[in-house]
Amino acid sequence: MNLAKQYNFLIINGPNLGYIGVRQPEIYGDKTINQVPDLVERLLGKKSAELQLHFYQSNREGSLIDRIERARIEGVDGIVLNAGAYTHTSLALADCLAWVEIPTVEVHLSNIMARDENMRRIDLIGQHVIGIIAGFGIMSYALGVQALYEYLEGLGS
Repeated sequence: MNLAKQYNFLIINGPNLGYIGVRQPEIYGDKTINQVPDLVERLLGKKSAELQLHFYQSNREGSLIDRIERARIEGVDGIVLNAGAYTHTSLALADCLAWVEIPTVEVHLSNIMARDENMRRIDLIGQHVIGIIAGFGIMSYALGVQALYEYLEGLGS
């Protein structure tokens, strides 16, 4: 009898992230979002069977907000969010994260603090998430899932 809690995690990608692994691989790497479940399994081992990962991508700010609000209604346990450029510009997305009360880990493929453009060092959503993982390419997503799992299990708080 399996009494382990099943967690429902939503991995959300914002604008220009529909082509991870193809778009500017010199900055974002050449691995694809399809590799995330295998990486999660590698990190969490048998515990990964307790996770259901769902993926969503949109280039539209309102669609991302709608999806996060719907996740609240659906009872999603946690979100791994790469808001892309909206990280630096979207007060509306930050406001949504502030009220939905879903544990969220912000992730980025590149280290946004090490980027040349000063604008990329601004993070409007960071204060509304439980943590930020950046600079590890596609592994950032798997680390975000692991962090959410550990947080919900009471190990990461």
